[in-house]
Amino acid sequence: MKRQKIGIANPREMNMTDNENQSPPESTENPSAESTDTPSPERARHKGIYLLPNLFTTGALFAGFYAILAGMDGKFEAAAIAIFVAMIFDGLDGRVARLTHTSSEFGVQYDSLSDMVSFGVAPAVVAFSWMLNQLGRVGWAAAFIYASCAALRLARFNTQVDSADSRYFIGIASPTAAALVAGMVWSGYDAEPSSQLALVAAFVTALSGLLMVSNFRYHSFKGLDLKGKVPFVVLFGIAMALVVITIDPPRILFLLALTYSLSAPAQWLWRKFRSVRKKDV
Repeated sequence: MKRQKIGIANPREMNMTDNENQSPPESTENPSAESTDTPSPERARHKGIYLLPNLFTTGALFAGFYAILAGMDGKFEAAAIAIFVAMIFDGLDGRVARLTHTSSEFGVQYDSLSDMVSFGVAPAVVAFSWMLNQLGRVGWAAAFIYASCAALRLARFNTQVDSADSRYFIGIASPTAAALVAGMVWSGYDAEPSSQLALVAAFVTALSGLLMVSNFRYHSFKGLDLKGKVPFVVLFGIAMALVVITIDPPRILFLLALTYSLSAPAQWLWRKFRSVRKKDV
């Protein structure tokens, strides 16, 4: 009989066989942990801002800042002109954003902060440096009434922008109130300081501020279609209006701002008067 060889398995071979038969250990790491810890390139990339409308907003902010410095330096004519320049830039940034479809939440907030500087702080500082300082605390109070009302007006506008009727402003817009104050300063920048003129300036400044937080409805003129066609007489009327303004810019602009500012209270009084007459009849 032949003896069968009984081989003894090599321990190394047994270990290799066991390792091959065993399934690889499952990873205990959370697969989603790596994806959450390492942000994707799209998420890490910062969002940009639209350049064109924000350039106009920056121009308005610069003009308002220059008006503050010029007013503190006694250059009241240059300060008043700078406020009107800020109005032009402020009117263009919104129009450009709507026409080019570049409106954004950043632009809305940036425009609001720019308006506070150009149409809230700048007119108050310029008016106080020009004439209100003659009244002491009364002049200081009139300037603060205007600045604080401008801040409240802008805050109310930002909270009601989605629900309010775009055809009307609730309270006079801050650029128009600034035009009223700046037009007054520009018209009398070379006048001799007096208590009577200072009282008139304080009244106009405080009234401009109170109209901003009033509930009077002012036409916003946002319904104008700048891309559509208009009759020839409209273009002719704009040209003639520019000619009239160039005759005496400070006083014409002041009268235009004053007329627009008093239009809503006048309409409110007229409606009240008609309703009283109807009741009497």
